[in-house]
Amino acid sequence: MNEFVIKEISGNNIESELESIGFDSAYRYKASDKFRYKNLKIYGLTVAQANILKQTALIFGADCAVNRDVVTGKAEKSDVILCGSWSQLKKIAQKLKKQPFKLGQLSEEITSFLVNKNNTTKLAGILNITPDSFSDGGKYFEPESAIKKLVSLIEDGADIVDIGAESTKPGSSAVEAAEQIRRLKPVLDFIQKENIKTPISIDTRSAEVADYALNNGASIINDVSGFDFDPELPEVVAKHSATVILQHSQGTPDIMQNSPSYTNLIEEVYFSLKSKIELAKVKGIESIIIDPGLGFGKTVAHNFEILDRVQEFRSLGYPVMLGVSRKSFLDVGNESDEVKDALTLAVSYPLIKAGVDYLRVHNIRLHRKLLKLIDFNYTQPGNL
Repeated sequence: MNEFVIKEISGNNIESELESIGFDSAYRYKASDKFRYKNLKIYGLTVAQANILKQTALIFGADCAVNRDVVTGKAEKSDVILCGSWSQLKKIAQKLKKQPFKLGQLSEEITSFLVNKNNTTKLAGILNITPDSFSDGGKYFEPESAIKKLVSLIEDGADIVDIGAESTKPGSSAVEAAEQIRRLKPVLDFIQKENIKTPISIDTRSAEVADYALNNGASIINDVSGFDFDPELPEVVAKHSATVILQHSQGTPDIMQNSPSYTNLIEEVYFSLKSKIELAKVKGIESIIIDPGLGFGKTVAHNFEILDRVQEFRSLGYPVMLGVSRKSFLDVGNESDEVKDALTLAVSYPLIKAGVDYLRVHNIRLHRKLLKLIDFNYTQPGNL
């Protein structure tokens, strides 16, 4: 029998854990920073910057991993990994303020990572008005059924309704802009006629379709290619002062699942999204949401790695959306939509806990119940 009982605790629960052992309540909030840890990867520091950062970290009992050639002077640049408690990282940032080599700017950027970014996950309801979408292709292709589903999504509590008139499932081909517009017109006409206030997103890669939709009731463009498909799309989004959802995809839908591969998945997706953000900003787009693109040029293992490390994408400083709902990597064998929705919900829970800003889902009602349950758990202490 072990002499001591040891249990690992989550950093997110440190304040309640401090309370449970009778720690001084007056000092509890401030002390919690000493028990919460963060690892920050910082890219492309000069040797001087890396050395100063490492020495500063060591002063406060933290650490900073650098390229081994920083010490020898053979390296011109080094990525570094800075690690420490929140309390240590705050002291490091404060010390860097007066250091040379632009380390004052680095101080500000480190500090921005130490701000609690609590948020409530919003739900984007999926409405596919296509004959061939992977989950519900053809089900809402006719205008009457599409409009009925639109109303249902809103009544069930969708924060956004994302309407797609072009399937982008693996193996699919592009749909002409004129055909997308033909499919969208009855639904957008209904939205304007009924003065629907729920924000409408249009899932399209086409500048022509985006321009039509933004002139007719939509306010968000969800581009699964992240501006790679149509070079004119950024100007259209900027012209309408619209929000854009920039998604990562390795290749176009017709070929994207032909043996997708990455040297470093998270970094490649991260820097691809970063470059897309920079392009959007240059074009004058201010409202941006990013999406790592589950299932778009990703293997099952890639998808789960993104799910496990989704918080890293929040470092880009923009809201994060994920489309997990009924994706093939959750399908364990031609399951019904009911089973797929249950599996989606299981994956959604840790994403909500991780602070993902938007979940794009088919079953809004089920996810709204989950959000209410989570909220009730936090606002009603002592409930079992």
